[in-house]
Parts: sequence; C-alpha cells; structure tokens
Amino acid sequence: MNTFFYVGIAMLAGLLMTRLTRLVKLPNVTAYLIAGVLIGPCVFNLLSGDNLASLGLITEAALGFIAFSIGDQFKLSALKAIGKPALIITVLESVGAVVITMSVTMLLGFDPIVCVMLGALSASTAPAATLLVVRQYKAAGPLTNMLLPVVAADDATGLIAYSICVNIALNMINHSGFSVQSTILSPLAHICGALLIGAVIGYLLALSHRFFKSHTNRMSFAILCVFIGVAIADKLGLSNLLLCMAMGAVYVNFCDTAERILNCIDDWTYPLFMLFFVLSGAQLDLGTLPKVGLIGIVYIVCRFGGKFLGSWIGGTITHQPPVVKDNIGWALMPQAGVAIGMATMALQQLPREFGTQIQTVILAATLVYEVIGPIATKTALKRAGEIHA
Repeated sequence: MNTFFYVGIAMLAGLLMTRLTRLVKLPNVTAYLIAGVLIGPCVFNLLSGDNLASLGLITEAALGFIAFSIGDQFKLSALKAIGKPALIITVLESVGAVVITMSVTMLLGFDPIVCVMLGALSASTAPAATLLVVRQYKAAGPLTNMLLPVVAADDATGLIAYSICVNIALNMINHSGFSVQSTILSPLAHICGALLIGAVIGYLLALSHRFFKSHTNRMSFAILCVFIGVAIADKLGLSNLLLCMAMGAVYVNFCDTAERILNCIDDWTYPLFMLFFVLSGAQLDLGTLPKVGLIGIVYIVCRFGGKFLGSWIGGTITHQPPVVKDNIGWALMPQAGVAIGMATMALQQLPREFGTQIQTVILAATLVYEVIGPIATKTALKRAGEIHA
C-alpha cells in the first residue's frame, strides 16, 4: 500500500478511539496517542517502522503549525497584562524541574553525566498536547491565559538548558575545562538566530496583506510561510518551534486581521494535529518500560515535582489568584516531541552507553506523560472553572 493508505489508517484509528475515550471523558489527545500505540509496531503493527519514517514530514509540519498557533499568545496587549508573571513562572518551573531532577538522581548515586542530561531534558513541555486540550474544551480564563505563554516559552528554556548541559557533559567525559563559547554563547546564538529569522518571515507575512486581499489567499500565504520557516530551520540546524513561534508572534502584532486568519488555519490544521499525535503514539516503544528501572521512575516524579513546585512559587511571588497558582503545575505535565528530539541529539553527541540510557528514560517517560498529562491538564482547567465545552 502507498503512503496515503497509512495516513487514512492513522486518521481512522484516531477518530474511532475518540468514540471509546469519550465514554470515560478522556481528552482527544489521549485517544490519539492510545490509537497510535495500538496500530504501531509494538501492538498490531498496522504501521511499521518504515511506514512511520515515510510519514516523518507530517510530524515536522505539525510541529511548525503548532508553534505558529502558539505565537498568537504573545500579542503585546495580552503580554502587558501577564508578561512579567508569565516570564517568572516559566523560569522558576523550568529551573525547578532541572534542579530537582538533577539533584535527586545524583543523590541516589546514578551516573553524573546521565543525571546532568536528564536534568536538562526535564525543562521542556509539550505545547501541542496542552494546546489541543484547550481547543477541545474551549477553555478560557486566567489559568488558560497564563498557561499558553508558559508552555510556549518552555521550549526556549528547554533548548537553553540542553545546550548548556550537553557541553558540561562532554567536558566531564573529555575531562576538559569550561568554555563560555561552546557552553553559553553558541546555544544562545542558535536561539537568537531562530527568533530573528522567524520574526522577519512573520513581518513579511503581515506585509503580504497589502497585496493579497482575499481571505483564502492570505491563509494560503500564511501556510506557505510556515512550510518555508520549517525548511529554513532544518537547513540551518535551528529550532523550528522557536522560529515558527516568533513568526506567529510578529504576525499577530503587525496585522489587525491575523487572528481571523489564524482561526481558519486552526480549523485547516486540526486533522494534521490528530495525525501528529497518532504517529507520536505509534513511535512510543512499550519495550522501553521494563528497562528504565528506578531512574525512570525518579525522573518522572522529580520532573513533575520540580515543575509543580516552581510554578507554585512563581505564582505566589507574582500574586496570582489561586486558580492559577494551584493548578498550572498540573497542566505542565505533558512532555513529548521536543524532549524526544533532544534525547535523540544526546544519542548522537554523547558516547552510546550514556545516550542509550538517556533516550530510554525519555521515551518511557513520554509514554507515561503523554497519556496522563492531557488528563491532568483537563482536570486542572476543570478545577479552575475554565472548561466551556
């Protein structure tokens, strides 16, 4: 069968699973992931490893559109109201996850190099899962307004943490000294480069409205800009998430009609997001679960504990209402694509004995987080009284 057949199988599995999960009121994201696991190589093998590799383009495109949509949360009018608190909460929940995960794993006597890398990988969250839960239940309110900018900025803090810690780990392996250039300046240059290129494309997208007057042409131009942004990021080795997020942020701030276009793109991309989660579920390897042992359990608990504690402290410092302070930590549980991508990079950059262990822990943790995380996010939004559908 050709690729379109497997795309159809993935979509059908996702849709059918939502009929079952609706009976127990689970979010659609969880249904898509479970459907992916069932049709993937680990269970019924309707999608083999080769099939998944041929569908990698869908995953890449979906991440670009997810980041582009999240850029809408950085509208200046909204940031003026929550900008500083969102920044403080993001920094504290990210640092909390890194510090607690790294400290506890080291205290328990695990390999210091693995501990440093797991600490770095604990900072990122999965904006796609959070965004889809918010859309499904039409969530709105103080918690939602704070949550989306925080999960969007998490990818930046996660990339910074990874870039710094992987150089620290390499220095430990090679017994070499600390280098400001490789440890701090080079990672920051990559982040700034992605943000700058994304901002330029976003500004050009806003200018295009002078030449394209019809709604469909404007939407088409926005979609092609996302495709071009993802391609440029891949070519230059930059983060397509950061690039597309910057593109969306600049677009909504320089164009009055941007939100209308984004709403239409959201409808157009929903099947793409569904495919992304089904394929992500199919890529989860159930065989990793028995291999992670104690360090995997410690990572899962410590990452969530660090994020919950850090976000609670951040909410307290910034005088957030209880619905934000007490619930946002639960909504930061999901972790998927970005962490898996960084774990894959660790496998390439570090000696295999370290990289394999790190990747195994992250894959197993992703399986747990991506099934439980959307449920925790829905529960937090419901407890805050912000679910309206």
